[in-house]
Amino acid sequence: MIKVSVMYPNGKDVQFDAAYYKTKHLPMIVDALGSALKGLELDLGLASRVPGEPAPYVAIAHLKFDSVASFQESFGPHAETFAADIKNYSNVKGELQISELITF
Repeated sequence: MIKVSVMYPNGKDVQFDAAYYKTKHLPMIVDALGSALKGLELDLGLASRVPGEPAPYVAIAHLKFDSVASFQESFGPHAETFAADIKNYSNVKGELQISELITF
């Protein structure tokens, strides 16, 4: 199992519409990826380790797939559509990381 994390950096001028992201963008992704998507979690940043400082990421979406190939095959055909929607919820582009998911 792998996890694809899309991390939106936080900063002074960052805008992020969490309501749009939750109700429009993520459902669009779920519908497009179909059964290849094995799970989805959303983290909305609240704070950092230093009291009073903002979270380093305004939001992080975690998408789970059986393999890197499964992610690439299901996501690739829709990548341009997903990217074109960014302007509707944020002024920053997310950083993407693919990780091996190990549970204990």
